[in-house]
Amino acid sequence: MRIVVPAAATTTVALIAAGVLGVATAETPTITPPRTVSVQGVATEAIDQSANAATATAVYRQGMADAISDGQAKAQFLASKAGATLGPVQSIIEGGGYIGCTSSEESSNNEYRGAQPDFGSPGVAVSPGVSTPRAVTNATPGIHKPVVKHRKKKRKAPLAKHASATTCTLSTQVSLAYMLG
Repeated sequence: MRIVVPAAATTTVALIAAGVLGVATAETPTITPPRTVSVQGVATEAIDQSANAATATAVYRQGMADAISDGQAKAQFLASKAGATLGPVQSIIEGGGYIGCTSSEESSNNEYRGAQPDFGSPGVAVSPGVSTPRAVTNATPGIHKPVVKHRKKKRKAPLAKHASATTCTLSTQVSLAYMLG
């Protein structure tokens, strides 16, 4: 009987110690951050130089849809190269956009004169070197331009006038994050 009591006490102490260790392990679980891939989808759409608000909005929305498709294709490519599968979208962030125009001739007609779509926050994605629409104002009264004398140029044989073709494009971007499987 004397051997049973110390053995029972030792067993009880061992079980308590094992239980405490088990609880301590359960309270500090290992957290593994989710695997994700983040990409920028971009798109460029043609837009009329004098588009109205409804057309500009429709072109911008088509651009965002195309940017999402571009981003999904990039994410799919990256996931496959990493040996993973592409899971559901975790976030989508509108990146804004801009409209730029180019002309076959150098003239002041290569600026976008139409309505602006809602690009989100102003100034989000402005591309350097791309002309942006400016307000047309009259010269300030009382301020005169200096007179510039021009030299007479030699006359050349008349050439057929070509119509200046102005092309405008709306560019946009969307940030996407996908879960990886």
